[in-house]
Amino acid sequence: MTEYFPFDETTLAFRVGEKIFAMLDLYDTEWFVLKCNPDYAVLLRDHYPEIAPAWHMNKKYWNQLNIFGSLSDSLIKTLVRHSYNEVIAKMSQRKRAELMVASLECDVEAYI
Repeated sequence: MTEYFPFDETTLAFRVGEKIFAMLDLYDTEWFVLKCNPDYAVLLRDHYPEIAPAWHMNKKYWNQLNIFGSLSDSLIKTLVRHSYNEVIAKMSQRKRAELMVASLECDVEAYI
């Protein structure tokens, strides 16, 4: 996993390989942006008022979480793992082996 500033000097992106799976604005830390399975993205938004389509991102795949709301730490950790898994699932087996990455255990359905 690496961190970098792809857009400006305040938006920190986390990536595995060359693919972003999470972002955070260092000056407005209220919102954390994560990639999500499109079906789960909609269900999570419907179930949690702190989860919304991510601003300036493809709303089909990206959610923003208000981390100062009432979301549990366990849910936030699960969604970070899910985001990571969504990105590495699209990689070839060769690329995953090269990066020595594996899926992280997570159960998003337990929160919906």
